[in-house]
Amino acid sequence: MSVEVKVPQLPESVADALLAKWHKKVGDAVTRDENLIDLETDKVMLEVPAPTSGVLKEIRMQSGATVTSGQVLAVIEAGATATGTPAASAPAASASIANASLAKPAEKAEKAGADKSGPAARRMMEENKVTPTEVAASGKDGRITKGDVIQHLSQPPKQATPVSLPAAGARTEQRVPMTRLRVRIAERLIQAQSTAAMLTTFNEVDLTAVNEIRARYKDKFEKAHGVKLGFSSFFIKAAIEALRKFPAVNASIDGNDIVYHEYYDMGVAVSTDRGLMVPVIRNAENLSFAELESAVGNYAKRAREGTISLEELTGGTFTITNGGVFGSLLSTPILNMPQVAILGMHKIQERPVVMDGQIVIRPMMYLALTYDHRIVDGRDSVQFLVAIKEALEDPARLLLQL
Repeated sequence: MSVEVKVPQLPESVADALLAKWHKKVGDAVTRDENLIDLETDKVMLEVPAPTSGVLKEIRMQSGATVTSGQVLAVIEAGATATGTPAASAPAASASIANASLAKPAEKAEKAGADKSGPAARRMMEENKVTPTEVAASGKDGRITKGDVIQHLSQPPKQATPVSLPAAGARTEQRVPMTRLRVRIAERLIQAQSTAAMLTTFNEVDLTAVNEIRARYKDKFEKAHGVKLGFSSFFIKAAIEALRKFPAVNASIDGNDIVYHEYYDMGVAVSTDRGLMVPVIRNAENLSFAELESAVGNYAKRAREGTISLEELTGGTFTITNGGVFGSLLSTPILNMPQVAILGMHKIQERPVVMDGQIVIRPMMYLALTYDHRIVDGRDSVQFLVAIKEALEDPARLLLQL
């Protein structure tokens, strides 16, 4: 019996997908729920599993094709078995088994390297006929990133014998197509700049109190909750309390209407090999510090691995982005439309400040709030940022909701 393999139902916000890679070819045996195809959308990579066990009878859409929900990608002959070469004689079979057990270390290393690369990196290596063992990995746990592949491709090929140096002034360049995610990011950024009346206000916060709490309780916190006490939960909690006081900052624009959200779905920007993603923590106001830290860590990990779902990247009423992890001291973040505000965190740096008439050294961070001036007034934006500053400099306010 023939069974069709179809594109799964895509979310309403995703019109189509790119067929990035086939993991099987015609005539291969497949197992039910085995991943056959990688589909690249403008947000995540989707896997298309085999609906039944059998043999891949026909491939109707090739890699690089644009596909839509319900479109037939392939046909599987259910219950069939793959046709192999005739059975070898006993000695030959034994030799084959022996050879298989003595797999070349390079092949094993290549497979291990492929397992530690993201979908975008794997695709680029395949397109440029590069093996994982050739690429110097810079990601966590030896993971190969797309940037590593680009860096490798930009280097001149190694020569077995000495060769003459290129002529002085010789220049090289590389043309790489934008991923669908990068195209989507570009579209949204242009939309924000051409639609919203964006303005950014700044302030600075003394993180001495937060640092003292983390230093005092970090070991007990991790032992009790199984997660490290970072800065994310403090900033999310502080932002929620500020949003309670200034509901216009927690709004969004729908046509000519302003939608005031009475819940707090917090988007946390995550940098990945494929581009910036913003997982959303639903009803963050109901979560504890430990639950927030766990959610941020889990979303960030799965976003970088490409296993996060589209639903987890959809929506959000307010976004927090942290350029400080890359060393940014000050920036003006761009709105995540249709939201009307985004909070930018930056690098913590010890600086001299004046307190009670004395010059002291404190761990300081610049905060930036970009807002849509069509909805949020300047006064509200400044007071909103002051409310976050006060909550972080006196964390007891977070417990008392002051």
